Amino acid sequence: MQPLRCDGRCVRVSLNPYVTPIKLILFTLLVLFFAAILLWKRARVPLAIAAALLFWLIGAGWLSAPLLHWAQDNRTNGEATHFAARTAIVVLGGGTEYDDDDHLIPKHDALTRVKVAATTYADCRKTGATCTVILSGGNPQHHEAAEADVYLPYLLERGVPRTDAIVENRSLTTYENARYVAGIVNHNGYDALIVITSAYHMPRALLDFHRFAMSPQPLISNTRHVRVGFLPRIDNWISAETALHELIGIAQFHVYRAIGRF
Repeated sequence: MQPLRCDGRCVRVSLNPYVTPIKLILFTLLVLFFAAILLWKRARVPLAIAAALLFWLIGAGWLSAPLLHWAQDNRTNGEATHFAARTAIVVLGGGTEYDDDDHLIPKHDALTRVKVAATTYADCRKTGATCTVILSGGNPQHHEAAEADVYLPYLLERGVPRTDAIVENRSLTTYENARYVAGIVNHNGYDALIVITSAYHMPRALLDFHRFAMSPQPLISNTRHVRVGFLPRIDNWISAETALHELIGIAQFHVYRAIGRF
């Protein structure tokens, strides 16, 4: 594989064998219900009713709301961000997608993180500090470019100089985000560390960063919300899927720590 061009500031490291938590959780659950209905003929009606009720409760928000509340960091960014003499601002990857013209672009949440990073960088520079933005994200979706490389132009067009941006484009998981950023932080000797990500991702991100002896200031870029009602909403199913993914990831972290893999 040919390395991507990154002006000498990319960080290349070996891949971590640990896998990400299961995705498509709700789809998997639906398949299990369907299989159970086929196998247990006597219980077909109760199982079908249970499946319909469960997915209605999720879609209508009655279950997705508490799931998201448990998974999401519900703090507000009320406290002032502390900038030190050398401050690193870390943007965690949030995926990429293709637009209508088949151009690879950041997903909505990822673009929000980049925007918050640019604003935070500007605030940091006003204090006279030396400020660096670290874009951390590889290519877990197997698109034509890594997340961090896709995000970089959006960061630069918002006023962050290329000399103050570092691209870490090999991490495939949040654990790897923390691991590879730790190498950058330790090498450059930053005095303050700020981590920017979505509210639903922040609890798991902090666990991983603490694992590598870092105590970053959390800066939430955006928060998901659930609308509770009678009619199911696609957004509520997406929120439930997101929450379950994060909760499983947190459980995975603690299990791996217990058995010595993390």
